[in-house]
Amino acid sequence: MLNTPQHIKISESGWINPARHVCSPNFGARPAGAEVSLLVVHNISLPPGEFGNGYIEQFFTNQLDPDLHPYFATIAAVRVSSHVLITRAGELVQFVSLFDRAWHAGRSCFAGVAECNDYSIGVELEGTDTDAYTEAQYAALGRLTDALLAYFPKMTPERITGHCDIAPGRKTDPGEAFDWAKYYSHITLR
Repeated sequence: MLNTPQHIKISESGWINPARHVCSPNFGARPAGAEVSLLVVHNISLPPGEFGNGYIEQFFTNQLDPDLHPYFATIAAVRVSSHVLITRAGELVQFVSLFDRAWHAGRSCFAGVAECNDYSIGVELEGTDTDAYTEAQYAALGRLTDALLAYFPKMTPERITGHCDIAPGRKTDPGEAFDWAKYYSHITLR
């Protein structure tokens, strides 16, 4: 196990400690030769604009009941995942090993290289494009980023991006409410 900054550890199997592990079936192997070199920041709330109800975990594990909310009926059959979710309280919830390919970016491109899922880590913040993120989320994302930068040598601060930047016109997250300067102030490995 590699010790990383701020007491976050990444195991030899790609699982983060401390994090609550909720395994998603929505992942696959990274293509041969693909090295983790990109961090993609997202946001999610289910239903939109509501927090702290467990529906994100149900969505990422294909257990979301389409009858609970009209919006759920439109997404319940979608198969997606993220490596990590950071809740409003700053809790880390991990769904997919960092060494596997989570299904978070969709059709995407960074620096001329398509299919970002192949070489990226996806981190979801519980939130919306327009609701302010919590200080606990910025602190947790900063600590996690330091751990990822220390563990994956090809990942650099210049290779941290928003979902909106790798899928322009299709995605808008993490949105205008995400304070990039505040986030970067929480990263020590720059």
